[in-house]
Amino acid sequence: MGIVQTSVYSEYSLLQSTNRIESLVKTAKELGYQALALTDHHVMYGAIPFYLACKKHGIKPLLGIELSLMDAENGSQPFLLRLLATSSMGYQELLKLASTIGMKDEKQQYFTKQEWLELELDHCVVILPYKQGPVSSYLQTGYIDHAISWLKGWGIINQKGYLELQQDEDKDMQQAIVNVAGQLKLPTIAAKPIRYTKREDEWSQRLLQAIAQDVSLNDIISRDYLLPTPEEMQSQFQAFPESLLETERLAASINIQLDLSVQLPTYPFAHEPSEQHLRTLCEKGLNERYGEPTSEHKDRLDYELTIINQLGFSDYFLIVWDFMKYARQAGIIVGPGRGSAAGSIVAYCLSITDVDPIKYNLLFERFLNPERVTLPDIDIDFPDHRRDEVIDYVYKRYGQGHVAQILTFGTFAAKAAIRAAAKVLHTEQGLLHRILAEIPQTPKITISKAVEQSRVFQQMIKDEQDAKVLIQAASSIEGLPRHTSTHAAGVIISARPLWERVALEQGRGGIPLTQATMEVVEQVGLLKFDFLGLRNLTLLESITSGVRQQQHQSFDLKKIPMDDEQTYQLLAKGDTTGVFQLESDGMRSVLDRLGPTEFEDIVAVNALYRPGPMEYIADYIDGKKGRTEVSYLHEDVSSILKPTYGVLVYQEQIMQLAAKLAGYSLAEADLLRRAISKKNQTTLQEQKNAFVERSIELGYQESVASGAYQLIERFANYGFNRSHAVAYSMLSYQLAYLKAHYPATFYTSLLSSVWHNHDKLAVYLKEAKQRKQTILPPSIQHSEQLFTSTQHGIRFGLLSIEHVGVKAVHEILKERQRSPFKHLFDFCRRLNPQLVPKRSVESLIKAGVFDEWGEDRAVLLHSLDEAFDYGQSIREFEEETEGLFTFNPPTPSYSEAEPLLANEKLMYEKQALGFYLSGHPVEEYHETLVHYGRITIEEALLSKQKVRIACLIEDCRQITTKKGDSMAFLKINDESNQCEAVVFPKVWESSGHFLKVNRLVFLEGRLDESREKVQFLVDRAVSLENLKAQRKSQTLFLRLKSDAVVWPEVKQMLTDSHGDIEVVIYFSDTKSKSAHSKDFRVEVNPAFLERLKQLIGAENVVVK
Repeated sequence: MGIVQTSVYSEYSLLQSTNRIESLVKTAKELGYQALALTDHHVMYGAIPFYLACKKHGIKPLLGIELSLMDAENGSQPFLLRLLATSSMGYQELLKLASTIGMKDEKQQYFTKQEWLELELDHCVVILPYKQGPVSSYLQTGYIDHAISWLKGWGIINQKGYLELQQDEDKDMQQAIVNVAGQLKLPTIAAKPIRYTKREDEWSQRLLQAIAQDVSLNDIISRDYLLPTPEEMQSQFQAFPESLLETERLAASINIQLDLSVQLPTYPFAHEPSEQHLRTLCEKGLNERYGEPTSEHKDRLDYELTIINQLGFSDYFLIVWDFMKYARQAGIIVGPGRGSAAGSIVAYCLSITDVDPIKYNLLFERFLNPERVTLPDIDIDFPDHRRDEVIDYVYKRYGQGHVAQILTFGTFAAKAAIRAAAKVLHTEQGLLHRILAEIPQTPKITISKAVEQSRVFQQMIKDEQDAKVLIQAASSIEGLPRHTSTHAAGVIISARPLWERVALEQGRGGIPLTQATMEVVEQVGLLKFDFLGLRNLTLLESITSGVRQQQHQSFDLKKIPMDDEQTYQLLAKGDTTGVFQLESDGMRSVLDRLGPTEFEDIVAVNALYRPGPMEYIADYIDGKKGRTEVSYLHEDVSSILKPTYGVLVYQEQIMQLAAKLAGYSLAEADLLRRAISKKNQTTLQEQKNAFVERSIELGYQESVASGAYQLIERFANYGFNRSHAVAYSMLSYQLAYLKAHYPATFYTSLLSSVWHNHDKLAVYLKEAKQRKQTILPPSIQHSEQLFTSTQHGIRFGLLSIEHVGVKAVHEILKERQRSPFKHLFDFCRRLNPQLVPKRSVESLIKAGVFDEWGEDRAVLLHSLDEAFDYGQSIREFEEETEGLFTFNPPTPSYSEAEPLLANEKLMYEKQALGFYLSGHPVEEYHETLVHYGRITIEEALLSKQKVRIACLIEDCRQITTKKGDSMAFLKINDESNQCEAVVFPKVWESSGHFLKVNRLVFLEGRLDESREKVQFLVDRAVSLENLKAQRKSQTLFLRLKSDAVVWPEVKQMLTDSHGDIEVVIYFSDTKSKSAHSKDFRVEVNPAFLERLKQLIGAENVVVK
């Protein structure tokens, strides 16, 4: 067996090791190891990946764990033990141990002596670590008898115990361990803690420890945790050859063969066989769905049930049916379907989906293929605020130990790795910001790709040592797990106790987490169910509830017409802000061009609006509009492609083409589609030959067969799952219908759904106003927690005000129920300042919540301290007298204060709401701005020309370029939108002194879309105050003849000059103003005036 390592930690000993499992095992194999252990601290996260990697590389896997024990007689700090499983049964014992630790509170993750003695560890060996083990403290102080007594008391002698030796300078300690082992006849094994596999990783491992402890890298002592070669281990343990042999014997005695076969869940609540119970439910559902089912419906149901039963999935469907039934009984709205499951009539009859697969021509084989057996995967959408209710139901129904959510890891992504490394390296903040600015927002971007894409980044690393060190450090930890989290959807339901396959740990809300990611859960044969929280279902639920309460009590979303003219008019205008899947600017543009007139148009657009197939949207639109003649490869495929105007949109169409033209079964056609999408050249040629041959056998010409295959091959990666497109398009249509027919209720719910997102609130409020919805300001007497629909308009909610939390709002509403608030002093007297502190009341004043009392906001702000003191004095009196007496001092008068100016009022609103509600500061300069040809930011974002905008600077980030010049990035906004502006060094030098936060400015420039986000590149900047003053004070008057020889040159000068000074041109020969006057705005400077005077005479050039 050779040398073995039994103290090995992977990346899953979070922030303690840089050992990535694949690399660890591969390196060990290359060094000559035949067996290797994994003993992560407290967890089994890496056990299966390690086991599979060892099998792949031909190394014997030794699966273990490191645990903490607490001995009240031996200090207050826990000590460590390591355990190795000797068999698959021992592995299950480890899973149970890890689960026991994992389900404890973080501060109690250890075993007491009592707990330890009660454990069943018949198939594990126990290793006492060298200096962190339980007897170390006794041996270090010479109390060998105490050490022996401890080992006997904890039963280690009876549990196949080993004492560990390590190589260090403490010869006395080594000898003491050998002596104890000899007296108790316990074997010793040779070990070295392994936390990295390459010498250069020592720095990275220290970096992780520094991050974990939140200290400087310099505070972490360097230790040798390198994986040695077997020869180095032989050399290090020359004095203890028996320990090396014992380690080898231990490894040889271990034999772990894990059962990773699929373990399907069972439905234990049926009073008849699952297959029969499923059929009974489906036949009942078939009659409920179709009234009088046709033979097509019945045959489809029989076919699907046969396949489901053959594959052994009846229990799976019953489990999904059961929790879906619960959800509906609990009044929880459920999505119409998701993914390929919408193609199943069984799912439809069980009310798992609400999509009729016969009506919409959906294929069961896209969901379950009898010729390619895979586990079923039905994803269910629930409102995001009620998803947990269904999971709780499942947990209680199937029992503790049989249900768990799936763990996932938060890893060091590019920016997170850089920030974490910078903190422990004490990197200068300016350098950190410059580096982070070079990391694009692209999902899953890596540091290496960011460097590859940026010359600035490359130069920075080349020229600046600190930048080079930081990037090396961050790159070394990038991708390592940092913390655990809960998978967004996955839930495991198991017939057997879960700890037989995976370890568990504490999860959210009392439901445990698997100590395995989704991939690992599938590798060990467990079946997941996806419970997804969908915000748009919450929105849909809110709108329909509002409609029932305020307009139609019997409103049923399932009964809305799918051919509603008003809905399609809204869709055709691209008026789809807030509509699921159709909200983006690009999608709205497509809808505007398409002008959808039927549900199939929405399905097609949802399927096509993705990278790749997006280029075929124009073909679909042209076909629909009749601008191009749709032709087909063969008349036999026209029925398949006619609904999409000759464009191959769906995966199901590919399957149908193969069935029609080459005689494939739909199951075979699905296999063909999957095979082609993998782009393996050998496979492609084999598939083509088979397809063409089968097509010719059916009587089609070779040109048709080859053409059909080429079409399939081209679209195999582009085709979209039609079942999913239909199901999600139903949600899109339903929201569009509600927006078209119940706009006030729609906007009320939409605004409430984003109450915490001020950017989205601003966008939705702006559109609501444009759609003639009255937005009522927040009110102390009328506002509720969220936005509410009233007969006068949509009332702003209190919870969207900064510094006003849920507890404060609940306290305000509870007190208001007793009686309305009379004034600020009454408000401060009645409310608990612990729940509604002064900061919250200040925000309420700034937001205008108290405006209905008739006092200026400045007066209320100036009176706030006195109002709080007034309330406090009353509370103190009542506390001192224990409520036996009342104290009604005179109500103070409001303090005097100058009324707020319009712009001050708006600035306060911005502070309290995150945006301007009653207006925008730019609007004060409307007349001036019209004069200078200003357009809004919203309009500028659609323009490719040089434009002029007026805006408020919300944020300013000044940086220094590599050349040492200053420039800045501005976050700007106006009444229409916001964006980022870039001020390069030349403009910053002349204008930086007034480009400050909260300043109103006039910018001239152009939009740039070359980077990840759209930016406004500033060519010129003027403060709005100066712009207004210039307009009032200066105009350039020119006098010359209309046919003057110099007129073309004068005209060119005026055209080339860009400024804000009006020009009036007077032609002396015709005694009239030139029609060109309005075309020019110039910048007046001495050189410019001097040249004009030279051309037409000083007496003909006047500025006043």
